[in-house]
Amino acid sequence: MGMGNFFTLWMGSIHNIPNYAAVGGFLFLGLSPINVMLAVFLSAFFVSAFMALNGIVGSKYGIPFAMHLRSAYGNWGAKLPGFLRGCVAAIAWFGLQTYTGSLALLIMLGKIWPGFLHIGGTTKFLGIGIPGLIAFTIFWILNVLVGIGGGGILNKFTAILSPLIYVVFGGMAIWAIWGAGGLEQILSYHINPTTHVNPIWVYFIIFNSVIAVWAAPGTSVSDFTQNAKSTRVQVIGQTLGLSLGYLIFAFSSVVILIGGSIHYHIQEWNVLNIVERWDNFPAVIICMAVFLLTTISTNATGNIIPAGYQLTALFPKKLNYKSGVLIASAISFLIMPWKLMENSDSIFIFLNAIGAVLGPVAGVMIANYFFIHKRREDLDDLYMDLNTNNKEVLYHGVNKEAYAATVIALVLSLSGQFIPAMDIISDVSWFVGFGSAFLIYLGLKKLTSRKVLETVNIDE
Repeated sequence: MGMGNFFTLWMGSIHNIPNYAAVGGFLFLGLSPINVMLAVFLSAFFVSAFMALNGIVGSKYGIPFAMHLRSAYGNWGAKLPGFLRGCVAAIAWFGLQTYTGSLALLIMLGKIWPGFLHIGGTTKFLGIGIPGLIAFTIFWILNVLVGIGGGGILNKFTAILSPLIYVVFGGMAIWAIWGAGGLEQILSYHINPTTHVNPIWVYFIIFNSVIAVWAAPGTSVSDFTQNAKSTRVQVIGQTLGLSLGYLIFAFSSVVILIGGSIHYHIQEWNVLNIVERWDNFPAVIICMAVFLLTTISTNATGNIIPAGYQLTALFPKKLNYKSGVLIASAISFLIMPWKLMENSDSIFIFLNAIGAVLGPVAGVMIANYFFIHKRREDLDDLYMDLNTNNKEVLYHGVNKEAYAATVIALVLSLSGQFIPAMDIISDVSWFVGFGSAFLIYLGLKKLTSRKVLETVNIDE
């Protein structure tokens, strides 16, 4: 993968339907539209730094996430955080993203064939209407096919998708400005905030929300950087791609949502509902198609490819990458994500819990590579379980300090959910989890190294 591949790799993951919904929520935090744009754009620098730094070990040594995780937690210790990232989080998100994208497909099919929406009448199967189930199944198959194709198909896919994103979302922004009567009307639009928080703190809430979206793909980014031509290529490519992508997204998302609301004289924060109201049939089809493509790109990079790799790592004698993808995809269907969407509170509690785990995991991984291993990995020992008496054992068993730091940081990052006096932590839970795990892990390692040194001195 060259610089161009990394530049376009995450473009579709930025411009997806849930991210537009998140921006709709940001507009109710009390910031002006221009400040929401600025906060979303600045978030890109946190995201790109996280992705590039955590990807260095992959691009330098050519190792995937499973081995990167093993280098930090030990060969047995890596199994639990690997399962949480590659199986629980990835499979659940894959199902939810597929269902969200299938709603766009449902609108598209309804525009092409209005009678499609009435198939089966009010009959429901597995808790979903027949048209919705057909749309979900079709879209699910498309996602699975891209996942089976792996990185090779994804590179070609994103290379085609990125120019379409510039054209379509740029066109939607132009329409929104026209529909609102000018950019000034959008930037001066006032929304009554649902809460009153210090504006500076709102910036950090937005930073945390944006980077939390990347908690999973950022943790397993080595699955992609292992294929980089060089570390320089992935660092520059990801940084430029995410920065430009979020610059476009920050502007277009706010403009489209507010412009559409002004034009239709309603407050509508679901971008699909805005597009569905258009009278121009070709424009609706094209926009919905791009939304479908961005969802596929997001699902491939952030969910199904990591799930396939991680299942293979957990059961290397039984599974390969393709069989891992098929199993993960089947599970994502069987969990019936449309049922999960019926209760948004349960969904967000679950996803916040997974995000709280992955923040500490990422903190431990980065601290371990840069400060404990000092950017050096022994690949023979990492892969072959060498355990000789004349060399330090780095990768075997369970790294107790890593686990302790992860658990303590997890408790801290989740404390705001259960202790009212600490609810402010919930607003920056990823930063709390990442930062506390990073510092606690380094502290524990320093403490244990002193004890080992003292023991050696006593024996001597």
